[in-house]
Amino acid sequence: MARPMGLLSLTLLLFSVFTIAIADDTPAYLLPVDGLDPDYYKKSCPDMEAIIQRMVKKLLKDDYTYGASLIRLHFHDCAVNGCDGSILLDIPNTSEKYAAVSATLRGYDFIEDVKASIEAKCPRTVSCSDILTAVARDAAHVIGAPYWSLNYGRKDGRISFLEQANALPMGRESITDLIMYFQSMGLSPVDLVSLQGAHTIGRSSCKSFAQRLYNFQGTNNADPTLNDQYLNYLQRKCSKDSEYTELDATTPTIFDNAYYKNLQNNMGLLETDQKMWVDSRTGPIVKALANQQNLFYAQFGAAMVKLSLSNVLTNDEGEVRIKCSAVL
Repeated sequence: MARPMGLLSLTLLLFSVFTIAIADDTPAYLLPVDGLDPDYYKKSCPDMEAIIQRMVKKLLKDDYTYGASLIRLHFHDCAVNGCDGSILLDIPNTSEKYAAVSATLRGYDFIEDVKASIEAKCPRTVSCSDILTAVARDAAHVIGAPYWSLNYGRKDGRISFLEQANALPMGRESITDLIMYFQSMGLSPVDLVSLQGAHTIGRSSCKSFAQRLYNFQGTNNADPTLNDQYLNYLQRKCSKDSEYTELDATTPTIFDNAYYKNLQNNMGLLETDQKMWVDSRTGPIVKALANQQNLFYAQFGAAMVKLSLSNVLTNDEGEVRIKCSAVL
């Protein structure tokens, strides 16, 4: 009888597989992006990162919940035609901001405030897409995630359509669909599971998962995969669709790997969360991250870096907006 793979062996296998893949045939999305550089603003706006870090710390000191919101805003930007600041454009009934999937996004005004502060020191220099990318990194770090370095030089896109945003995952997709969607952004299944770990903080509206509580797949019953005690809690908590509940039921204000442990106990809030644990392609990754918090931290940071490089515009491919809500 074959011995089951131990956690250490699984972890080493994950790293060795991706190390070998990178060494033999580096995917295009891992190659250096022409036009991006960690020192891009070293001369033109040397205080850019300091301004952003100071403003993010102040915001989260006043309202800790903005940490998850700013990470989510960045993801929604990158997930639609790349990290180009298109989610920030305010074109009523047209731009991504007005898509149904964007209804619960917030942080737009804060990004505009950061942009104004940077414009006061470095006019027409720092793009909104770079600002949003740095804001998400610093917000994650303030709430407990690892710090990662960024390359800058992204340019802002000139178009934004709500129809494209509405193609984003909504929390009910199959794992196959999620893997394919993330692959379209240059992200692997490991990146998918690692980025989902951002659900260790933040909230979701009861409306987004109500069918799991009362009428799962048209059965007039609850989702049988839900932990019974957790189901009882959610049914009491979500007496109205307008209510919100935490994505991590155990440590909702701590950026840790409890989210993955919750999945092992059938306490994933969204349907897609729980599916990751039972799928053979993602379940072993969930197990590894549940058992090693430092591994989660490392993988989350690496995945966020890859996300920030998704289909970026550089050089003359885009512009540097004066206001993040409007093209020049």
